Amino acid sequence: MNIEVITLNERDTLQAKKLGADRVELVSAMQEGGLTPSYGTLARVLSSAPLPVHVMVRPHSYGFTYTTEDWHVIKEDISIIQQLGGTRIVFGCLTEDGQVDEQLLTKVIELAPEMDITFHRAFDDAQSQLDAYAILSKYSQHISRILTSGGKKTCAEGAAMLKQLVTLSEKSGGPRIMPGSGLSAANISALHQQIGAKDYHFGSAMRVDGRFDQPLAETAIAHIKQQLM
Repeated sequence: MNIEVITLNERDTLQAKKLGADRVELVSAMQEGGLTPSYGTLARVLSSAPLPVHVMVRPHSYGFTYTTEDWHVIKEDISIIQQLGGTRIVFGCLTEDGQVDEQLLTKVIELAPEMDITFHRAFDDAQSQLDAYAILSKYSQHISRILTSGGKKTCAEGAAMLKQLVTLSEKSGGPRIMPGSGLSAANISALHQQIGAKDYHFGSAMRVDGRFDQPLAETAIAHIKQQLM
């Protein structure tokens, strides 16, 4: 069982390892839903992180459809991550009609074929999660997992689809399904019994008072791991 935790900086990342996280998703601007971290943050975290760091690559918060200008920004950000030694990114892209943007996704893969990619919750805005999964499965050599709440706002609301996707993943050998959004120590046991995933993604539930301007709670990760035993 792998527990992924959102972190915002070097302090968070070191603390996440100390408290028992298996990997982190490094982001900035959580009030915008998570954007690409700054160069300084990337340099500090990637040079010192004692656990796998998956770096968010998202140039803006107004949707997951990207222009040519956005691509130039994405390309520069990925190149910087590569230069700083990063090998894992979190990225997602859709066309205006809610399909996976294969053209842009292919550009990202060609730019960084060695990268381990998590396709993020752009997946939940796709017209069909099952169709999107089928497309992403073609790129499973590069896309290891999909962060999703089953097309709904929270994992509790999307639990039935998440279970369907997990079953599909196990049968097909495609990208693993990593539920995320609204998970906490209070619901993870029941949801895990229903969904049966091997990776879970946590954000504010890991924070003191559930707020990203507060540090990681000392016992949160251990408590959640106990629930999953």
